[in-house]
Amino acid sequence: MSGDGTSPTGTRPTGGLCLVTGATGYIGGRLVPELLEAGYRVRALARSPERLRDHPWASRVEVVRGDVTDGDSLDAALRGVAVAYYLVHALGGGPGFEERDRAAARLFAERARLAGVRRIVYLGGLTPAGPSPERLSPHLRSRAEVGAVLLASGVPCTVLRAAVVIGSGSASFEMLRYLTERLPVMVTPSWVGTRVQPIAVRDVLRYLVGSAAMPPEVSRAFDIGGPDVLTYEQMMRRYARVAGLPDRRILRVPMLSPGLSSLWIGLVTPVPRALARPLAESLRHEVVCAEHDIARWVPDPPGGPLPFDRALALALRRVREARVSTRWSNASLPGAPSDPLPTDPDWAGGSLYTDHRTAPVAAPPGALWRVVEGIGGDNGWYSFPLAWAVRGWLDRLGGGGGIRRGRRDAGRLRVGDALDFWRVEEIEPGRLLRLRAEMRVPGLAWLEMYADPDPVHADRSRYRQRALFHPRGLLGHLYWWAVSPFHAAVFGGMARNIARAAERVPADGSAPPVTSAPRSRP
Repeated sequence: MSGDGTSPTGTRPTGGLCLVTGATGYIGGRLVPELLEAGYRVRALARSPERLRDHPWASRVEVVRGDVTDGDSLDAALRGVAVAYYLVHALGGGPGFEERDRAAARLFAERARLAGVRRIVYLGGLTPAGPSPERLSPHLRSRAEVGAVLLASGVPCTVLRAAVVIGSGSASFEMLRYLTERLPVMVTPSWVGTRVQPIAVRDVLRYLVGSAAMPPEVSRAFDIGGPDVLTYEQMMRRYARVAGLPDRRILRVPMLSPGLSSLWIGLVTPVPRALARPLAESLRHEVVCAEHDIARWVPDPPGGPLPFDRALALALRRVREARVSTRWSNASLPGAPSDPLPTDPDWAGGSLYTDHRTAPVAAPPGALWRVVEGIGGDNGWYSFPLAWAVRGWLDRLGGGGGIRRGRRDAGRLRVGDALDFWRVEEIEPGRLLRLRAEMRVPGLAWLEMYADPDPVHADRSRYRQRALFHPRGLLGHLYWWAVSPFHAAVFGGMARNIARAAERVPADGSAPPVTSAPRSRP
């Protein structure tokens, strides 16, 4: 079944081996189970394979470590592959991202050709027909260039070009949702009047899976979109109607540049400014499908592609039922695999500051673990909500994601999940949760939470907490000493309140009552 509906394709599978790059991302993480359901064997390429460990389909795929910029790892990953999915982008990647995208695509195309890959499938962006390439936003221009590189590879290639993807957890959906829900009256940039053709994630997946079975003589780009062509203003108004909200008052002004728009989006939504800017820049252009030729090889389902309102309703239902399988934030992970870990012997990376806290818990380890695994999101961080709120705002002002990304699932975590401004780096169920900081800090930071059994009493446990910080340069050391006076209130209060929350966990194992959910946090 697809991420937001029924099985996305009725095409006949070949049973060959498919390579999925970007399997830790939003689309890649949803494509893998669709390919498995269609009868394909799947190999997933990931820089950090451990991030795929807890996915429900992990045991059914071959996971290999590698990167699209590393030729040797590509050679190993592409060996024996019939269809290779290229789903990696440097979205919000900073200066030089266009050249990095081009270089990675060239290397991937070359190694795929040498490996005898039967087809490359790429998901890019829908580009307007009018403007010359130099007038496109850098984001759209880069997507078009990557598609052109892959089409020139000598390997039959399917390039799918989509505009706004609507599905639970997508960056476009989250931006639309938060802008509409949080601003009943809004001053908006002129791009809210630009026409776009959104597409449901279910239909994107259907086209991706169906592309694997295209005949070898087909090698071209296809526009893909849903049945509705709407302005962004119309999308916001229709979202309000589907969500049961009053109609929104929208005032357009001409002076909001893409930079100011991205700052505005970053302050109102969980989408960080680095990602909001390319999204806002892309919305300056009218992106409407010029053809629907894809239906010749991937037939439309009964009733045609999913209408916009129906896609919204399905996405909202998944959000409300906490059944979001992947999110846009899955794809971002700071630091390189070579970064030291807090478990490295003798601390391989130099200075390491630590803050240790413990608290006795008059409840068994299972109750304590339920509180630990449920931390963040609506449950908050169990201490000093104002301090967490201020830290989130500072992160947003610095261009980071802030604390509003929330959780993919209200009760369960898996390695690689985004958790407010942290990333789940390790889970030992029932014992350890390790989070790696993704807020803007001059160094590397982790937060570890342990649910230890009491050595004497089976109905008791001990909560153990460790905050770690590896500073970068003098600024990193100054940062630690500047914030350390607040640790007793923040980390000490956190340990005490988590212990108390565990003691209130009902005997039936349901979630404990929320003790500090700062609704006003940024």
